[in-house]
Amino acid sequence: MNLSDVKLVVTDMDGTLLNSNHEVSSLFFELFNKMKSHNILFVAASGRPLYGILNKLHKIKDDIIIVAENGGLVLKNEDILLSTPINNTNLKTIDALIKKIPDANPVFCTKDKAYTNSKSKQLLSLLSEYYSNYQLIDTIDEIKEPIYKIAFFHEENSEKYLYPHLKHLETSFKVKVSANHWVDISENNANKGYAINLLQKKYNITPEQTLVFGDYNNDIEMLKAAYHSYAMKNAHPLVKKTARFMTKSNDENGVEYILDLLVKEKETAKL
Repeated sequence: MNLSDVKLVVTDMDGTLLNSNHEVSSLFFELFNKMKSHNILFVAASGRPLYGILNKLHKIKDDIIIVAENGGLVLKNEDILLSTPINNTNLKTIDALIKKIPDANPVFCTKDKAYTNSKSKQLLSLLSEYYSNYQLIDTIDEIKEPIYKIAFFHEENSEKYLYPHLKHLETSFKVKVSANHWVDISENNANKGYAINLLQKKYNITPEQTLVFGDYNNDIEMLKAAYHSYAMKNAHPLVKKTARFMTKSNDENGVEYILDLLVKEKETAKL
């Protein structure tokens, strides 16, 4: 494993860069400054909304690229590099399906706000962490902004109770189990891998110069976009099967462990 040629670092947030308390370590920010000195481009790629990612990484927000809503929205500072909202016709199709699925709690995700008509107390208590800027609605007709992703929440297990009802949509949409309680639906090109491929082309960076970290199924496409693909120790089995390497868990600073090796190899290569 030779990291000295890496020019692009991409990491998922929840279950990857964030620990179980949804915190970014001070060590990461130290390592980020060192990566910046070596002209390494850093990308935060998450199923979280733009404002949710900015909240966690506000210290470095002017120096990073953000891939939000699983790749539906890509920004560098205020510049939108990619925008792939759900087509209105497709939106109505999915909305009609939602009403037939037991215990499906949808969250409609736009650039600056999330909307839900759910009455789940468990979901509403979680929204303050994942979608802090949210509004309760009765129907999707109240939403006037483009919707980038529909995140379905199940109080017990999304893979077991929601995914079987949504799996048939995979021929037309990206349907991803993104965490224990969540399944996400977006347009086919609204995925992290498509976003990373776009950035690689834009900045003339190869897969061999790309380092990616992930833990859940919405990370699979972007792991495939990098030679240096790392699954977290706490990752979903499919992610571990996809990634070329494995690192420590998110609660053991698994991302920072590899970034420290990266920085050391960069410094050694300069000697």
